[in-house]
Amino acid sequence: MTARITRRTALAAGAAALAAPAVLRAAAPAPVKIGMIHPVTGPLAFGGTQCRLGGLTAVVDINAAGGIASLGGAKLEAMPGDAQGKAEIASSLVDQMAEAKVAGITGCYASNLALAATQTAARYNIPFSIDSGIADKITARGLPNVFRFFPNNTTMTSEAIACLDALNKGAGSPARTAVLVHESSEFGTSTAKLLGEKLGGIGVKVLDDIGHPTPMRDFTNIVLRVKEMAPDLVLITNYPNEYQLLLRTLYQQKVNLVAAYSVSGGGFNLPFARNQPQVSEFMIDYNHWYNPHDPRAPDFRRRIEGAGHVFGWEVLFGYFAVRVLADAIERAASTDPSKVIPAFAASTYADDWLPYGPTKFVGGQNQGARGLGLQIQKGDIQVIWPGKYADAKPAFPRPKAS
Repeated sequence: MTARITRRTALAAGAAALAAPAVLRAAAPAPVKIGMIHPVTGPLAFGGTQCRLGGLTAVVDINAAGGIASLGGAKLEAMPGDAQGKAEIASSLVDQMAEAKVAGITGCYASNLALAATQTAARYNIPFSIDSGIADKITARGLPNVFRFFPNNTTMTSEAIACLDALNKGAGSPARTAVLVHESSEFGTSTAKLLGEKLGGIGVKVLDDIGHPTPMRDFTNIVLRVKEMAPDLVLITNYPNEYQLLLRTLYQQKVNLVAAYSVSGGGFNLPFARNQPQVSEFMIDYNHWYNPHDPRAPDFRRRIEGAGHVFGWEVLFGYFAVRVLADAIERAASTDPSKVIPAFAASTYADDWLPYGPTKFVGGQNQGARGLGLQIQKGDIQVIWPGKYADAKPAFPRPKAS
């Protein structure tokens, strides 16, 4: 016998159909909260904002791909905080995020901020995925909750020296002397110390080591001091504003160099290349970058730029810091730190387009991470070393201005 459809049964069926999605929504898994600590105001705002952009882009991509599958498709929820360039604020943000029960934190762009924030996160046993922040101390203090997918300072400076040595020898060794100019916090001083220890081994004598505070408004006296010493190289480690101001002053004072060379140069970016071509052209930096031969990399860059944003190495830092953290949560099938932290430590994450070897964490530091030798040429950033990743030939020594 066929049931008769009446207005009453139709209304009842409709009500049941409407109720079903509500039941499904009620059963949806809770979001996975991810803290993001960066300086998005103050003197470090450009780099911090870039890292934040990368992290938020990763959240969008992970959620669009279905969220955390092992947690029933739970979506990531970003909880951003502005450290304002101050270590004590970075630390207090961790307290707030712990109270909000985040599953993990990424950050902090600057090494001094990361040192403070990770120490506080360790008290709560919150997994912390470092994005930008290369000081060895961050992962060398034995904090089991802290991981860095990216290179540390020892790796970066060792490779930067190898790159400089290859460029110099390839040109007949025109660079024999150098002056180090760097900001005076952990980032700059630790980098300068490592460089100073290694330059003699490639036949480059250090004439002076000049530190300065951040912010720094005028480099005239420092540059005149450099000019008097007449080094072949100036090696720079600085945050964006000071980095670019120093190079402008070197240009204005007509300091003749074989090369200006930086390690993790904060101001080595595309706006600098495009907006100040006379100052930036042929500047060399050893830094984080993508593998230009992997088609996913230029596609990602075009996507960022197509949305009206500036692309830079900081975006890659922020993006993959979130992705590797989310991967650990996925494999742990939990937001419980006692499960996520071991999963992070055992990570072999490889879904990237970076010039890395196999991922292997030792004491929280990825042993497969590496940087690349980069140079500004014709308003763009090109890879010049090592050859397997290069998409341009190096201009070394720096061609004389016409």
